Amino acid sequence: MAESLQLRSLITQREAGKREGLGLGAAWASADLLCAVFAAVLSLRLTGVAVFPARYALHLGDGSRLGFVAVFAVYVLIVGRVLGLYQVVKSKSFLNEQRMSVQTALIAALMLCGTLFLTRLIYAPRSVVAVAAGGTMLLMMLNRAIWRSLRERRFMAGLETRNALIIGNGKVGHALRNHFLALPRLGFRFKGFITLAPTEGTEGNDEVLGEIKDCVAIARTHFVDEIYFSTPADRELITRVVDEAKVYGIEVRVVPDLYEGLAWNAPVEFVGQFPTILLHHHDFSAGAFAIKRVIDVCLSTLALMVLAPLMLVIAAIVKRDSQGPIFYRAERIGRKGRRFMCFKFRTMQVDADKQLKALAHLNEREGILFKIDNDPRITKSGRWLRRYSLDELPQLFNVLMGEMSLVGPRPPLATEVEMYALEHFRRLDVLPGITGLWQVEAREDPSFDSYISLDTAYVDTWNLRMDFRIMARTLGVIVRGTGR
Repeated sequence: MAESLQLRSLITQREAGKREGLGLGAAWASADLLCAVFAAVLSLRLTGVAVFPARYALHLGDGSRLGFVAVFAVYVLIVGRVLGLYQVVKSKSFLNEQRMSVQTALIAALMLCGTLFLTRLIYAPRSVVAVAAGGTMLLMMLNRAIWRSLRERRFMAGLETRNALIIGNGKVGHALRNHFLALPRLGFRFKGFITLAPTEGTEGNDEVLGEIKDCVAIARTHFVDEIYFSTPADRELITRVVDEAKVYGIEVRVVPDLYEGLAWNAPVEFVGQFPTILLHHHDFSAGAFAIKRVIDVCLSTLALMVLAPLMLVIAAIVKRDSQGPIFYRAERIGRKGRRFMCFKFRTMQVDADKQLKALAHLNEREGILFKIDNDPRITKSGRWLRRYSLDELPQLFNVLMGEMSLVGPRPPLATEVEMYALEHFRRLDVLPGITGLWQVEAREDPSFDSYISLDTAYVDTWNLRMDFRIMARTLGVIVRGTGR
């Protein structure tokens, strides 16, 4: 049973990787298409092309202008695809991207000139083609420069970074560590070293997290995205680590000089200026998650504008009902273990957290979660706020700040995460949500296993259609007043 679940997980990850590659590549291709169309249309306007000698088959009238723009745009897409401009390569350098953008525009322009000369169906002076090529080149370069700048700003703020674990704390390992620390704009965060043997300089070194036999387990608990082999090791050991890492979607890389022939004909990818060979690759849905983030920002902004009067009324009721602050703030664990302050309307007495230990024996949930009916800590207004889930409305601000999503697993407490088994960390691979699959499927189910399995199923099978379905069903849950 466990093997079949692992196999299903691997298949799901591979399919997600393919969808991510296609989605992000399609997004860049669409952007380049718009750049080419805009530049070609602009070239016709700027050069003032109107009437040409009758000996040519077609003038650049309305119909032939459309053909000129369409052919050029298609050539840009074809050349960009052939040059690998739309491949998802995280380590692609800025200069490499700019060079490929220049090549794409110039080659597409040369192909267009050749087509116009050979077919003679459309006549266009060289100035039009030159302006179209130059405009496309500049727009593509500017587009990628802006995107990279915004991405690096998010990396510097600690958002959407990739956690790295280094096997081997020798000279090469420390050089790679220093590279990560010196260049945070690359988006990597060093989490620690793994040693091949217990005697490899572990005494008094807080950066050494453990031995190779526990490598993947340590990687999972530290939300590691990539494991780097920086010291020679047996091929069987590397193969075992790669096989275990595949189950959890962790990428494995090696330094090529240390493992000659291990990954024959594998391309060398640069992490900054550091060459690595990728043994196992797991794509996360960057393109789809970017769309999800846009939807989150738009819908949460709209919801806050529409619900602002209701939230002011609720704030007044909470303040009048009992002494204490209007909002309850609690530290929660978000994506990849990131801590953040989660906001809610206060529905309990001010000292509710201190009373938790005394009420622990009344817990009606199984396992880690805590919930009891008729909780004596809940205020009068808090009961109806919880019943219709209105206490969750301030979390729309968490969504705007990028700490949460509208849909996702609920954000757990740090004390809950400390009790997680290795497979439970899967639910922390995505942003936590205001609502989720568990809330609409099994909100009354006291089983922690059911809670975890639904969250894991959401992470493994996520798509935008599922999010919209969950949001629609959440409205029904709210109307029915099933919250407690």
